[in-house]
Amino acid sequence: MKVLHAWWQMMPKEKRTLAHADAAIRQARTDIDFLAVLPAQTAQAVLKTYFQAWKNCWGGWAAAPDFKARFRSVLSVDIPQGRDLSIVRVHRRWGMVNIPKVGRVRFRWTKDLPVGKHANTDNRITGARLVKDALGWHIAFRVQALEAKPEPHQGPEVGIDMGVTVPIALSDSETYDHDEWLTVQEQAKLLRLEQRAARRKQHRKPGERTSRRLKHTYDQIAGLRAKAKRRALDWQHQTTTAIAIAKKYGTVGVEALNITNMVRSAKGTVDQPGKNVAQKAGLNRSISGEAWGRTVTMLTYKTAHRGGTLVKVPAPYTSRRCSACGFITPGSREDQATFVCKNPDCDWSGNADHNAARNVLHLYRIGLVAIPAAGRAVVRRAKRVKPAAAR
Repeated sequence: MKVLHAWWQMMPKEKRTLAHADAAIRQARTDIDFLAVLPAQTAQAVLKTYFQAWKNCWGGWAAAPDFKARFRSVLSVDIPQGRDLSIVRVHRRWGMVNIPKVGRVRFRWTKDLPVGKHANTDNRITGARLVKDALGWHIAFRVQALEAKPEPHQGPEVGIDMGVTVPIALSDSETYDHDEWLTVQEQAKLLRLEQRAARRKQHRKPGERTSRRLKHTYDQIAGLRAKAKRRALDWQHQTTTAIAIAKKYGTVGVEALNITNMVRSAKGTVDQPGKNVAQKAGLNRSISGEAWGRTVTMLTYKTAHRGGTLVKVPAPYTSRRCSACGFITPGSREDQATFVCKNPDCDWSGNADHNAARNVLHLYRIGLVAIPAAGRAVVRRAKRVKPAAAR
Protein backbone atom coordinates (compact mmCIF):
# COMPACT_ATOMS: atom_id res chain seq x y z
CA MET A 1 0.00 0.00 0.00
CA LYS A 2 2.84 2.43 0.79
CA VAL A 3 4.47 1.78 -2.59
CA LEU A 4 1.16 2.29 -4.39
CA HIS A 5 0.42 5.50 -2.48
CA ALA A 6 3.88 6.90 -3.24
CA TRP A 7 3.51 6.07 -6.95
CA TRP A 8 0.07 7.72 -7.04
CA GLN A 9 1.32 10.93 -5.42
CA MET A 10 4.26 11.40 -7.80
CA MET A 11 2.34 10.65 -11.01
CA PRO A 12 0.74 13.48 -13.04
CA LYS A 13 -3.03 13.79 -12.87
CA GLU A 14 -3.67 12.27 -16.30
CA LYS A 15 -1.76 9.12 -15.27
CA ARG A 16 -3.75 8.53 -12.09
CA THR A 17 -6.07 5.87 -13.49
CA LEU A 18 -6.87 2.28 -12.64
CA ALA A 19 -5.28 1.01 -15.87
CA HIS A 20 -1.98 2.84 -15.33
CA ALA A 21 -1.83 1.70 -11.69
CA ASP A 22 -2.47 -1.91 -12.74
CA ALA A 23 0.34 -1.74 -15.29
CA ALA A 24 2.69 -0.26 -12.69
CA ILE A 25 1.89 -3.04 -10.22
CA ARG A 26 2.57 -5.72 -12.85
CA GLN A 27 5.92 -4.14 -13.65
CA ALA A 28 6.79 -3.78 -9.96
CA ARG A 29 6.09 -7.47 -9.37
CA THR A 30 8.73 -8.21 -11.98
CA ASP A 31 11.35 -5.79 -10.63
CA ILE A 32 10.86 -6.06 -6.84
CA ASP A 33 11.42 -9.40 -5.15
CA PHE A 34 9.16 -9.01 -2.11
CA LEU A 35 6.25 -7.91 -4.32
CA ALA A 36 6.70 -10.99 -6.50
CA VAL A 37 6.00 -13.19 -3.46
CA LEU A 38 2.67 -11.43 -2.92
CA PRO A 39 -0.24 -13.20 -4.71
CA ALA A 40 -1.36 -11.26 -7.79
CA GLN A 41 -5.01 -11.34 -6.73
CA THR A 42 -4.15 -9.73 -3.39
CA ALA A 43 -2.38 -6.87 -5.16
CA GLN A 44 -5.43 -6.39 -7.39
CA ALA A 45 -7.72 -6.28 -4.34
CA VAL A 46 -5.52 -3.62 -2.69
CA LEU A 47 -5.55 -1.57 -5.89
CA LYS A 48 -9.36 -1.69 -6.20
CA THR A 49 -9.80 -0.66 -2.55
CA TYR A 50 -7.32 2.20 -2.96
CA PHE A 51 -8.92 3.45 -6.19
CA GLN A 52 -12.39 3.31 -4.61
CA ALA A 53 -11.09 5.45 -1.73
CA TRP A 54 -10.04 8.13 -4.21
CA LYS A 55 -13.39 7.93 -5.99
CA ASN A 56 -15.11 8.53 -2.65
CA CYS A 57 -12.88 11.56 -2.15
CA TRP A 58 -13.60 12.95 -5.63
CA GLY A 59 -17.32 12.43 -5.09
CA GLY A 60 -17.24 14.42 -1.85
CA TRP A 61 -18.12 11.49 0.43
CA ALA A 62 -14.79 11.14 2.24
CA ALA A 63 -11.42 12.76 2.76
CA ALA A 64 -8.34 11.90 0.73
CA PRO A 65 -6.99 8.43 1.63
CA ASP A 66 -4.17 8.41 4.12
CA PHE A 67 -2.52 5.93 6.45
CA LYS A 68 -4.30 5.16 9.71
CA ALA A 69 -2.69 4.56 13.04
CA ARG A 70 -2.31 0.94 13.98
CA PHE A 71 -4.77 1.11 16.87
CA ARG A 72 -7.43 2.73 14.65
CA SER A 73 -7.43 0.10 11.91
CA VAL A 74 -8.64 -3.48 11.81
CA LEU A 75 -6.08 -6.04 10.74
CA SER A 76 -7.50 -7.98 7.78
CA VAL A 77 -6.18 -10.14 4.96
CA ASP A 78 -8.13 -10.73 1.76
CA ILE A 79 -8.12 -14.05 -0.12
CA PRO A 80 -9.63 -13.12 -3.50
CA GLN A 81 -9.70 -16.57 -5.13
CA GLY A 82 -12.21 -19.09 -3.83
CA ARG A 83 -10.52 -22.02 -5.59
CA ASP A 84 -7.46 -21.62 -3.34
CA LEU A 85 -9.44 -22.24 -0.16
CA SER A 86 -10.13 -25.99 -0.54
CA ILE A 87 -12.79 -26.00 2.17
CA VAL A 88 -13.59 -29.35 3.79
CA ARG A 89 -16.12 -30.01 6.52
CA VAL A 90 -14.52 -32.15 9.21
CA HIS A 91 -17.67 -32.75 11.24
CA ARG A 92 -20.74 -30.90 12.48
CA ARG A 93 -18.93 -28.08 14.30
CA TRP A 94 -15.59 -27.69 12.53
CA GLY A 95 -14.19 -27.26 9.05
CA MET A 96 -10.76 -26.89 7.43
CA VAL A 97 -9.67 -24.19 5.00
CA ASN A 98 -6.44 -23.66 3.10
CA ILE A 99 -4.94 -20.18 3.58
CA PRO A 100 -2.16 -19.22 1.12
CA LYS A 101 1.29 -18.89 2.75
CA VAL A 102 -0.13 -20.35 6.00
CA GLY A 103 -1.54 -23.80 5.27
CA ARG A 104 -4.52 -25.73 6.58
CA VAL A 105 -6.44 -23.93 9.34
CA ARG A 106 -9.43 -25.12 11.34
CA PHE A 107 -12.50 -22.89 11.77
CA ARG A 108 -15.90 -23.11 13.44
CA TRP A 109 -18.64 -24.18 11.02
CA THR A 110 -21.52 -21.82 11.86
CA LYS A 111 -23.41 -21.77 8.55
CA ASP A 112 -23.86 -24.10 5.59
CA LEU A 113 -21.40 -23.35 2.79
CA PRO A 114 -21.61 -24.44 -0.86
CA VAL A 115 -18.70 -26.88 -0.90
CA GLY A 116 -18.22 -30.24 -2.57
CA LYS A 117 -21.32 -31.55 -4.33
CA HIS A 118 -23.34 -28.56 -3.10
CA ALA A 119 -21.23 -26.10 -5.13
CA ASN A 120 -21.98 -25.17 -8.75
CA THR A 121 -21.67 -22.17 -11.06
CA ASP A 122 -24.71 -20.48 -9.50
CA ASN A 123 -23.84 -21.19 -5.87
CA ARG A 124 -20.16 -21.08 -4.98
CA ILE A 125 -17.54 -19.44 -2.76
CA THR A 126 -15.65 -16.65 -4.55
CA GLY A 127 -13.21 -15.63 -1.80
CA ALA A 128 -12.73 -14.93 1.88
CA ARG A 129 -11.38 -12.34 4.29
CA LEU A 130 -9.46 -12.90 7.51
CA VAL A 131 -10.21 -10.32 10.20
CA LYS A 132 -8.60 -9.94 13.60
CA ASP A 133 -10.41 -8.24 16.47
CA ALA A 134 -10.07 -8.27 20.24
CA LEU A 135 -11.57 -11.78 20.43
CA GLY A 136 -9.19 -13.34 17.90
CA TRP A 137 -9.11 -14.21 14.21
CA HIS A 138 -12.30 -14.67 12.18
CA ILE A 139 -12.89 -15.73 8.60
CA ALA A 140 -15.75 -14.48 6.43
CA PHE A 141 -16.52 -16.24 3.15
CA ARG A 142 -17.92 -14.48 0.09
CA VAL A 143 -20.65 -16.59 -1.48
CA GLN A 144 -22.11 -16.05 -4.93
CA ALA A 145 -25.67 -17.36 -5.06
CA LEU A 146 -28.38 -17.07 -7.68
CA GLU A 147 -31.73 -16.19 -6.15
CA ALA A 148 -35.01 -15.38 -7.78
CA LYS A 149 -36.34 -11.85 -7.42
CA PRO A 150 -38.90 -11.90 -4.62
CA GLU A 151 -42.48 -11.03 -5.39
CA PRO A 152 -43.87 -7.87 -3.73
CA HIS A 153 -44.85 -8.79 -0.19
CA GLN A 154 -48.46 -7.95 0.67
CA GLY A 155 -48.12 -8.36 4.42
CA PRO A 156 -49.36 -5.90 7.06
CA GLU A 157 -47.81 -2.49 7.70
CA VAL A 158 -46.05 -1.57 10.93
CA GLY A 159 -44.40 1.50 12.42
CA ILE A 160 -41.34 1.28 14.64
CA ASP A 161 -40.14 3.66 17.34
CA MET A 162 -36.58 3.15 18.55
CA GLY A 163 -35.48 4.46 21.93
CA VAL A 164 -33.08 3.98 24.80
CA THR A 165 -35.29 2.69 27.63
CA VAL A 166 -37.45 0.65 25.23
CA PRO A 167 -35.14 -0.30 22.34
CA ILE A 168 -37.87 -1.19 19.81
CA ALA A 169 -41.60 -0.55 20.05
CA LEU A 170 -44.06 -1.51 17.29
CA SER A 171 -47.32 0.17 16.40
CA ASP A 172 -49.19 -3.08 17.15
CA SER A 173 -48.27 -2.72 20.87
CA GLU A 174 -45.38 -5.20 20.78
CA THR A 175 -41.98 -4.36 22.25
CA TYR A 176 -38.50 -5.87 22.02
CA ASP A 177 -36.19 -5.39 24.99
CA HIS A 178 -32.80 -6.70 26.04
CA ASP A 179 -30.66 -6.90 29.15
CA GLU A 180 -27.34 -5.16 29.63
CA TRP A 181 -24.74 -6.32 27.13
CA LEU A 182 -22.34 -7.13 30.01
CA THR A 183 -23.21 -8.88 33.25
CA VAL A 184 -22.72 -7.17 36.62
CA GLN A 185 -19.46 -9.04 37.15
CA GLU A 186 -18.19 -8.12 33.68
CA GLN A 187 -19.11 -4.46 34.19
CA ALA A 188 -17.22 -4.43 37.49
CA LYS A 189 -14.22 -6.04 35.81
CA LEU A 190 -14.32 -3.50 32.99
CA LEU A 191 -14.36 -0.65 35.49
CA ARG A 192 -11.37 -2.11 37.37
CA LEU A 193 -9.42 -2.50 34.12
CA GLU A 194 -10.18 1.05 33.01
CA GLN A 195 -9.07 2.41 36.39
CA ARG A 196 -5.90 0.30 36.22
CA ALA A 197 -5.14 1.59 32.73
CA ALA A 198 -5.66 5.18 33.86
CA ARG A 199 -3.24 4.71 36.80
CA ARG A 200 -0.56 3.10 34.65
CA LYS A 201 -0.94 5.77 32.00
CA GLN A 202 -0.16 8.48 34.58
CA HIS A 203 3.35 7.09 35.06
CA ARG A 204 4.20 7.32 31.35
CA LYS A 205 6.47 10.14 30.32
CA PRO A 206 5.68 12.14 27.15
CA GLY A 207 6.86 10.18 24.12
CA GLU A 208 7.55 7.02 26.12
CA ARG A 209 6.44 3.72 24.60
CA THR A 210 3.50 1.89 26.12
CA SER A 211 4.55 -0.80 28.56
CA ARG A 212 3.62 -4.44 28.11
CA ARG A 213 1.46 -4.36 31.22
CA LEU A 214 -0.53 -1.39 29.90
CA LYS A 215 -0.91 -3.06 26.49
CA HIS A 216 -2.19 -6.20 28.20
CA THR A 217 -4.72 -4.12 30.14
CA TYR A 218 -5.85 -2.44 26.93
CA ASP A 219 -6.29 -5.88 25.32
CA GLN A 220 -8.47 -7.04 28.22
CA ILE A 221 -10.63 -3.90 27.94
CA ALA A 222 -10.97 -4.38 24.19
CA GLY A 223 -11.97 -8.02 24.73
CA LEU A 224 -14.83 -7.11 27.07
CA ARG A 225 -16.07 -4.38 24.75
CA ALA A 226 -15.90 -6.73 21.78
CA LYS A 227 -17.92 -9.28 23.74
CA ALA A 228 -20.59 -6.65 24.42
CA LYS A 229 -20.67 -5.68 20.74
CA ARG A 230 -21.05 -9.31 19.68
CA ARG A 231 -24.00 -9.77 22.03
CA ALA A 232 -25.59 -6.57 20.70
CA LEU A 233 -25.17 -7.79 17.12
CA ASP A 234 -26.72 -11.13 17.98
CA TRP A 235 -29.75 -9.45 19.59
CA GLN A 236 -30.18 -7.09 16.63
CA HIS A 237 -30.03 -9.96 14.13
CA GLN A 238 -32.58 -12.02 16.05
CA THR A 239 -34.92 -9.05 16.55
CA THR A 240 -34.80 -7.77 12.97
CA THR A 241 -35.29 -11.30 11.67
CA ALA A 242 -38.37 -11.68 13.87
CA ILE A 243 -39.79 -8.37 12.57
CA ALA A 244 -38.95 -8.74 8.88
CA ILE A 245 -39.37 -12.49 8.40
CA ALA A 246 -41.22 -14.17 11.26
CA LYS A 247 -43.91 -11.47 11.57
CA LYS A 248 -44.12 -11.18 7.76
CA TYR A 249 -44.61 -7.41 7.66
CA GLY A 250 -44.83 -6.08 4.12
CA THR A 251 -43.94 -2.46 4.93
CA VAL A 252 -41.86 -1.27 7.86
CA GLY A 253 -41.80 2.43 8.75
CA VAL A 254 -39.02 4.00 10.81
CA GLU A 255 -37.97 7.53 11.73
CA ALA A 256 -35.36 9.32 9.61
CA LEU A 257 -33.07 10.11 12.52
CA ASN A 258 -29.93 12.24 12.25
CA ILE A 259 -27.98 10.22 14.79
CA THR A 260 -24.78 12.21 14.28
CA ASN A 261 -26.45 15.38 15.54
CA MET A 262 -28.23 13.52 18.34
CA VAL A 263 -24.95 12.32 19.90
CA ARG A 264 -23.18 15.66 19.58
CA SER A 265 -21.50 16.85 22.78
CA ALA A 266 -23.14 19.55 24.90
CA LYS A 267 -19.96 20.92 26.53
CA GLY A 268 -20.03 24.07 24.37
CA THR A 269 -17.11 26.48 24.31
CA VAL A 270 -15.08 28.43 26.87
CA ASP A 271 -17.15 31.57 26.29
CA GLN A 272 -20.47 29.70 26.18
CA PRO A 273 -20.18 26.51 28.25
CA GLY A 274 -22.90 23.92 27.91
CA LYS A 275 -25.40 22.75 30.50
CA ASN A 276 -25.98 19.23 31.86
CA VAL A 277 -22.86 18.04 30.06
CA ALA A 278 -22.50 14.84 32.09
CA GLN A 279 -26.16 13.87 31.58
CA LYS A 280 -25.89 14.51 27.84
CA ALA A 281 -22.71 12.43 27.66
CA GLY A 282 -24.52 9.52 29.33
CA LEU A 283 -27.42 9.85 26.90
CA ASN A 284 -24.98 9.89 23.97
CA ARG A 285 -23.38 6.66 25.19
CA SER A 286 -26.80 5.02 25.50
CA ILE A 287 -27.79 6.09 21.98
CA SER A 288 -24.52 4.85 20.53
CA GLY A 289 -24.89 1.57 22.41
CA GLU A 290 -28.28 0.89 20.83
CA ALA A 291 -26.85 1.37 17.30
CA TRP A 292 -30.12 2.46 15.68
CA GLY A 293 -28.49 2.92 12.30
CA ARG A 294 -27.30 -0.69 12.25
CA THR A 295 -30.79 -1.87 13.16
CA VAL A 296 -32.28 0.08 10.23
CA THR A 297 -29.65 -1.37 7.87
CA MET A 298 -30.52 -4.91 8.93
CA LEU A 299 -34.24 -4.26 8.54
CA THR A 300 -33.66 -2.78 5.08
CA TYR A 301 -32.01 -5.80 3.51
CA LYS A 302 -34.10 -8.37 5.40
CA THR A 303 -37.41 -6.83 4.35
CA ALA A 304 -36.16 -6.49 0.76
CA HIS A 305 -35.12 -10.15 0.76
CA ARG A 306 -38.75 -11.10 1.39
CA GLY A 307 -40.17 -8.57 -1.08
CA GLY A 308 -41.05 -6.02 1.59
CA THR A 309 -40.21 -2.32 1.86
CA LEU A 310 -38.64 -0.14 4.52
CA VAL A 311 -39.58 3.56 4.46
CA LYS A 312 -38.33 6.49 6.51
CA VAL A 313 -40.65 9.25 7.70
CA PRO A 314 -39.83 12.67 9.20
CA ALA A 315 -38.88 12.33 12.87
CA PRO A 316 -40.04 15.67 14.40
CA TYR A 317 -42.94 15.48 16.89
CA THR A 318 -43.54 11.74 16.53
CA SER A 319 -43.12 11.39 20.32
CA ARG A 320 -45.20 14.48 21.20
CA ARG A 321 -48.13 14.08 18.79
CA CYS A 322 -51.26 12.21 19.89
CA SER A 323 -51.86 9.24 17.60
CA ALA A 324 -55.63 9.43 18.26
CA CYS A 325 -56.44 13.07 17.48
CA GLY A 326 -53.20 14.30 15.90
CA PHE A 327 -52.80 17.32 18.21
CA ILE A 328 -49.48 18.37 19.75
CA THR A 329 -50.18 19.72 23.22
CA PRO A 330 -47.54 20.70 25.81
CA GLY A 331 -47.00 18.23 28.65
CA SER A 332 -48.74 15.30 26.96
CA ARG A 333 -45.79 13.02 27.62
CA GLU A 334 -45.93 12.92 31.41
CA ASP A 335 -42.94 10.59 31.77
CA GLN A 336 -40.88 8.18 29.72
CA ALA A 337 -43.61 5.54 29.45
CA THR A 338 -46.86 7.46 29.77
CA PHE A 339 -48.59 9.62 27.17
CA VAL A 340 -51.77 11.48 28.12
CA CYS A 341 -53.31 13.76 25.50
CA LYS A 342 -54.11 17.20 26.94
CA ASN A 343 -56.66 17.94 24.23
CA PRO A 344 -60.02 18.28 26.08
CA ASP A 345 -61.84 16.64 23.19
CA CYS A 346 -59.57 13.58 23.18
CA ASP A 347 -58.07 12.61 26.60
CA TRP A 348 -56.46 9.53 25.05
CA SER A 349 -53.78 7.85 27.15
CA GLY A 350 -51.41 4.99 26.55
CA ASN A 351 -47.82 3.91 26.28
CA ALA A 352 -45.62 6.72 24.92
CA ASP A 353 -43.44 4.43 22.76
CA HIS A 354 -46.41 2.72 21.12
CA ASN A 355 -47.95 6.15 20.53
CA ALA A 356 -44.79 7.25 18.68
CA ALA A 357 -44.75 4.03 16.63
CA ARG A 358 -48.37 4.63 15.58
CA ASN A 359 -47.44 8.17 14.54
CA VAL A 360 -44.66 6.76 12.37
CA LEU A 361 -47.10 4.41 10.65
CA HIS A 362 -49.63 7.26 10.17
CA LEU A 363 -47.00 9.49 8.52
CA TYR A 364 -46.21 6.72 6.06
CA ARG A 365 -49.87 6.15 5.23
CA ILE A 366 -50.51 9.82 4.47
CA GLY A 367 -47.45 9.92 2.21
CA LEU A 368 -44.97 11.90 4.32
CA VAL A 369 -41.87 9.90 3.42
CA ALA A 370 -38.43 11.39 4.03
CA ILE A 371 -36.22 11.84 0.95
CA PRO A 372 -32.87 10.08 1.39
CA ALA A 373 -29.74 12.20 1.04
CA ALA A 374 -28.66 10.28 -2.08
CA GLY A 375 -31.80 11.42 -3.91
CA ARG A 376 -31.33 15.14 -3.42
CA ALA A 377 -30.32 17.34 -6.31
CA VAL A 378 -27.61 19.23 -4.40
CA VAL A 379 -24.76 17.47 -2.63
CA ARG A 380 -23.00 19.60 -0.03
CA ARG A 381 -19.33 18.90 0.55
CA ALA A 382 -18.19 18.58 4.14
CA LYS A 383 -15.55 21.07 5.28
CA ARG A 384 -13.04 18.36 6.08
CA VAL A 385 -13.09 16.96 2.54
CA LYS A 386 -10.40 18.22 0.19
CA PRO A 387 -11.61 19.78 -3.09
CA ALA A 388 -11.43 17.95 -6.38
CA ALA A 389 -8.49 20.14 -7.39
CA ALA A 390 -6.32 18.19 -4.93
CA ARG A 391 -6.38 15.18 -7.21
